[in-house]
Amino acid sequence: MAHVLITGGAGFIGSRLASRLAAAGHRVRVLDALLAQVHGSDPDTTSPLLRAVAGVAEVHRGTVTSVDDLRAALVDVEIVIHLAAETGTGQSMYEIDRYVEANIGGTAKLMDLLTNEPHSVRRMVVASSRSIYGEGAYRTGAGTVVYPPHRTDAAMASGDFAVRGDDGEELELIPTSEDAVLHPSSVYGITKQVQESLIMTVAPTIGVEAVSLRYQNVYGPGQSLTNPYTGILSIFSTLIRQGQGIDIFEDGQESRDFVYIDDVVEATFLAATIPEAAGGVFNVGSGTATTVLDVVEALSAAFGVPVQTSITGRYRLGDIRHNVADTRRLSSVLGFHPEVPFAEGVRRFVEWVVDEPVGGDTYRQSLEEMAARRLLK
Repeated sequence: MAHVLITGGAGFIGSRLASRLAAAGHRVRVLDALLAQVHGSDPDTTSPLLRAVAGVAEVHRGTVTSVDDLRAALVDVEIVIHLAAETGTGQSMYEIDRYVEANIGGTAKLMDLLTNEPHSVRRMVVASSRSIYGEGAYRTGAGTVVYPPHRTDAAMASGDFAVRGDDGEELELIPTSEDAVLHPSSVYGITKQVQESLIMTVAPTIGVEAVSLRYQNVYGPGQSLTNPYTGILSIFSTLIRQGQGIDIFEDGQESRDFVYIDDVVEATFLAATIPEAAGGVFNVGSGTATTVLDVVEALSAAFGVPVQTSITGRYRLGDIRHNVADTRRLSSVLGFHPEVPFAEGVRRFVEWVVDEPVGGDTYRQSLEEMAARRLLK
């Protein structure tokens, strides 16, 4: 049994992972800044995630941007699971310094400390992201696999949201493997790519096993319903409960790979604890592409109410069109297969949501902030 540190360990993924590790007999410590955007203005009273993790782990309130906080949290630790990060592609495009400082700067401080001071860490798992792929992998009509550039403002303004090759041909989406070309389309994606690269490059030079997990779109009970940057399921569910219609960006056919929280936790547990994971880079997803309109339909069925939608044609700069992960490496090396299909995951999510307070309209505020900076068209 190991002593495990989870940075960002009081968050959506970290709190459940702490419980999983503790149940398996590991000693768990978490380091978390308990940001108001995630935990509310008074985390001790407003954060159920903090209450959950406090029952199974030693909680250090601090930040990865502080060497002193990191040093204290690393005492006697054997495994580090590095989840701490600012998240949200849209917000990252106008809070650039904050994202770079937390995601890149915090990781650099962590690796610098491990490189230059005594420690007992033998394995590090970093939470990377599907955002590092940008548009990911596609196939041409001739069967060639390509990694297309980001869609242009001009094309999307004309209502053309398709991903096209240099010759204007519309490309066919295929699952993106871990060997794909990396070309993130947002500041968040850039920071996650650098974060992963720092750990996967430096850790082996200091005798630490490194594992990178490229999470797809994680959802499920426990995710923030007030943070407008945590994903469309929480945003849409709040709008439905408020009796509001849902404005759909682009044409509603944009897709993502949604993976249920319990599946993500189990994959991360294996990455942290089994020998076969050492040195590996793994996509953690469902392997299924789900469109935004599919999400609305699934939520409508789970809530048991019709949902009024409007296809607006609006779009956000930095958004990708599609995303689906190739999960064969996860299966073959870690022996892991996601178990919760999307419809069942949404049912469990809604079952939890209906007992939670209805959030405020922070989503509209986030859209106004993006529009003011001409990132939302």
